[in-house]
Amino acid sequence: MLDLIALWKYTRMVVLVALIAAVYAAILIPFKVAIPLIPGFTEVRPANVIPVICSLMFGPAAAWGSAFGNLAGDIYGGSLGIGSAFGFAGNFLYGYLPYKYWQRACRLGVGEPDMGSGRAVGAYVGAAIVASAACAFVIAWGVDAFRMVPFQALGPIIVVNNATVAIILGLPLMRVLYPRVRRWGLLYQDVMRPEDLPQGRVASVAAVLVIASSIVGLVAGTALGALYHGHLGLTLSMSPFVALLLIGAALL
Repeated sequence: MLDLIALWKYTRMVVLVALIAAVYAAILIPFKVAIPLIPGFTEVRPANVIPVICSLMFGPAAAWGSAFGNLAGDIYGGSLGIGSAFGFAGNFLYGYLPYKYWQRACRLGVGEPDMGSGRAVGAYVGAAIVASAACAFVIAWGVDAFRMVPFQALGPIIVVNNATVAIILGLPLMRVLYPRVRRWGLLYQDVMRPEDLPQGRVASVAAVLVIASSIVGLVAGTALGALYHGHLGLTLSMSPFVALLLIGAALL
């Protein structure tokens, strides 16, 4: 995760963090009031496309931008609370994992995320689903731990909401935006030096760990939620999956 620290050395990456956060928050805030799904916790979020497409174009800047943008959305949208801490962490992963996932996909010959081939589209859909599952799992686990919203209610809503928007809106947006951002020299690979964008020595194992812990944890938490809601059992039983997810993300 050296890239998450190294980006602060680059003025353009810092500017991108601020821009991503501002755009994300600006789109989030109106929908917090207009179309809430679970008032104070989640709503219809067209903005959910921003972290995924920005991750593929701007790399680690999208992780920080998504986290701060979601926090700003909570503050100015009137939903700031304990759950915002888990929202920060979940959206951080949501903006971080797609670009790390794509680094692994490139080794399999997928190429650039310009959506110019079926393989690129398939990789994009996979990245969006994995990032959505990780985001949903962390937020639902944290919110349930504080007995605010049941895991089995919040987790599925977040993952479906995130993945659906990211896929439906993201594919055409990437087709339009990626070539332009590449021409402008603003892709993270163009801004940051290669040594500041390392891939962990066990990145392949870490990727499997992230995918497995996110999806298995989300499915298991949803299934067990009816049995354990309101009890410490769900929080404790899901904690190892959360730990494995965070360890895997750190090793990517």
